[in-house]
Amino acid sequence: MPPDSRTWWVYILLCADGTLYTGITDDVARRTAAHNRGRGAKYTRGRGPVEVLYQEPQPDKSAALRRELALKKLSRAEKWRLIQTAGAGPACCTGRGDPKESGIRR
Repeated sequence: MPPDSRTWWVYILLCADGTLYTGITDDVARRTAAHNRGRGAKYTRGRGPVEVLYQEPQPDKSAALRRELALKKLSRAEKWRLIQTAGAGPACCTGRGDPKESGIRR
């Protein structure tokens, strides 16, 4: 069987309750839509709508799983620094960091 040629992605979502969710997929748009329909991860059900804050390509599923584990080990503050360093983040938070820390309600 030939190796999988798809690009895999690690992504971080901002849930409506202000929490962050990290996952992997080979199609970020499709997976985000699934989360928003309540068909994504159990964690995101009832926490929607969700918004993609960060996505990072990986060469294969194995690499994506390893990177996902590394990101899940980061603190919330460290994840926000990563998001900001990448120039990503929701419009409400640009230049202000974590909306929970800045008092912004989502």
